[in-house]
Amino acid sequence: MMISITNPAPRAFPPKLRLLTTLLAAAVLSGCAVGPDYHPVQPTSLPSQWGEATGSATVTALKLTRWWDNFQDPILTQLIEDAVAGNLDVATAKVKIREARATYEQSTGQYFPSLSIGTSAQRSGRAASSTGTPTNSFNAGFDASWEIDLFGANRRNAEAAAYGVDASEEELRSTLLTLIGDVASNYIDLRGYQARLGYANSTAESQRKNADLTEIRFDAGAISAVDLASAKGQASNSEATIPTLQSAYLASLHRLSVLTGKAPTALNSQLQVVAPVPTPELPVATGVPADILLNRPDVRLAERQLAQSTARIGQAEAARYPSISLTGSISTSALQFGDLAKSSTIGWSFGPSITVPLFNGGQLKAAVEIARAQRDQNFLAYQSTVLTALEDVENALVSLAQEQIRHEKLAAATKYYRESAELSRSLYQVGSTSFLEVLTAERSLYSAEDPLIQSEVNIAKNYITLNKALGGGWNEPVDMTVPRIEDTKDGPRIVEQNVSQTVNQ
Repeated sequence: MMISITNPAPRAFPPKLRLLTTLLAAAVLSGCAVGPDYHPVQPTSLPSQWGEATGSATVTALKLTRWWDNFQDPILTQLIEDAVAGNLDVATAKVKIREARATYEQSTGQYFPSLSIGTSAQRSGRAASSTGTPTNSFNAGFDASWEIDLFGANRRNAEAAAYGVDASEEELRSTLLTLIGDVASNYIDLRGYQARLGYANSTAESQRKNADLTEIRFDAGAISAVDLASAKGQASNSEATIPTLQSAYLASLHRLSVLTGKAPTALNSQLQVVAPVPTPELPVATGVPADILLNRPDVRLAERQLAQSTARIGQAEAARYPSISLTGSISTSALQFGDLAKSSTIGWSFGPSITVPLFNGGQLKAAVEIARAQRDQNFLAYQSTVLTALEDVENALVSLAQEQIRHEKLAAATKYYRESAELSRSLYQVGSTSFLEVLTAERSLYSAEDPLIQSEVNIAKNYITLNKALGGGWNEPVDMTVPRIEDTKDGPRIVEQNVSQTVNQ
């Protein structure tokens, strides 16, 4: 139940009213706002150093901005810039920032008085059988109202909206981080599939030639049918891997096109030229675990959401206190429009309005408890996000370090198997070994060479994963003021986006 006390038209300011006005002004200027003030919370379980920071513990400065430049691949750099400009998820995040900023501006408008002007005109008369003549009446009015933010409800609302702007900007940064990682990973996959396809095609071609020569020797009675069947089977087995690799290659190509906001086949001609798998510069500067609080956009997003939910507590708490508004109006009426400002009847009113919540079945108190519970949920989500970020970095460090070890072993195995294959061919040509040993050596070489290419891909992708986990991404200005759709006389028009456009943050 709400009780409203209104004094619509005092003609003078009695001493008590002047005293009330003075007290209200003092309360407003003092900045009284109920509810807790937000203070950043230091996460628990934050170690002083990484557990697997081998080779990078002495690095003091993080180099996370534009980490993809370490690949020294201009095509990859161009793809990332195209994706930042054209990706639809990024465009959606930009629009959310525009919405959050408009929401903040709307909330700060509650600080100021509300003013409105209204006019009306009316013509009246009697029925045709009467002798009365029609008359005109004109009215004009000026209304003003101002809700005094005595307990900070409006300020807490604006505070929450400001935190919402910060959160939306962090969401954009998080989207950019994910996007850049996806573009780089799919590009590495694409180059890896190109390399594996090239090796599989050359291997299958070599084995098909061996099978043809083996068939000639079989026809001459120099070898058995077992050798011929083995040669043909191995050639067919190598050829069978090509369609699978081709399918995976095209899938990566299509994904890259979509990530840049284009049709799936838009990049076919640009990327069909074979290039090697990019190799990153190692080691990676990891800094200390506390850096993720500043660099990870998902952690910063969770912290802003915690701050926003804290402000909501004060907003809910303020609803339990009285609200005071000052209202006033001036109206004038006349029989002629031109008389409104000179020969007219003028009326006015001014006075405070006080609304006091007395009984509402505990709804307002429950609303405060809901806000506090939501704040606690956001606090736990923030802590969980920090722990997940720490886990991501540790896992990426382990994966990168172990893959480097694996790559060294595969490189050694490939070297030895290549020597074995060359030696077995030489021995077979002079009749010192069987053809089966040649096939076995070639099969072993392929089983090491293809995983070696995959290991190069894994090292590059683990490098990408580590930089993402550390919070590396796009730190250059991004325009978020240009709308995606512009309304024109001919209908809506899509606005082209440009990565070089900037905006003051």
